[in-house]
Amino acid sequence: MWFDPVCPWAWIGSRWLLEVERVRAVHTRFHVFSLAIHNDGRDVDDWYRTWLDQRWGPARVMLAAERAHGNDVLRDLYTAIGTRIHHAKAPIDRELSVAALAEVGLPTELADAADSTELDADLLAGNRAALDPIAEDLGVPAIHLPGQDGTVNAFFGPVVSPVPRGEAAGKLWDGILLLSETDGFFEFKRGRTRRPITT
Repeated sequence: MWFDPVCPWAWIGSRWLLEVERVRAVHTRFHVFSLAIHNDGRDVDDWYRTWLDQRWGPARVMLAAERAHGNDVLRDLYTAIGTRIHHAKAPIDRELSVAALAEVGLPTELADAADSTELDADLLAGNRAALDPIAEDLGVPAIHLPGQDGTVNAFFGPVVSPVPRGEAAGKLWDGILLLSETDGFFEFKRGRTRRPITT
């Protein structure tokens, strides 16, 4: 699963996948996505541009941690950062990253990456890795599943709120697997009637 730490829909999707792991034989690997890079230079609403401009840091910090300590650190660091952002509504600043890094036992100087462009090319490459198999420039959550023939079944979503728990999470997973393995299946959608419920 590809996620941007500040995206509430990706946060809900990630918590759903962790629920799925409890009721199905599934293991999720997390990958960093940057909505700030994804929308850089695009025509978006002013409020969204302002929102994005203040949120480059968490994805940069997450990628710096992965580069220094391996992919496995993302699972716990995402939980530490995401809980602060989406539950505690903490300001997205250096203190947030420092506290999350300390919580999971990573060097707090990794927070310096928030203000550096050094890894932005790698973030862009990660965005492309997430979206190229989907064949549309959508965003996150983005999920890749291994297909039965060794290919990748990739899709944007699910966009769901609140987080499905227990067997409800498993049933949603089962349905998504079924749809993703159906040759020629492309879209299943309805309008959103609620804001993201992240708790």
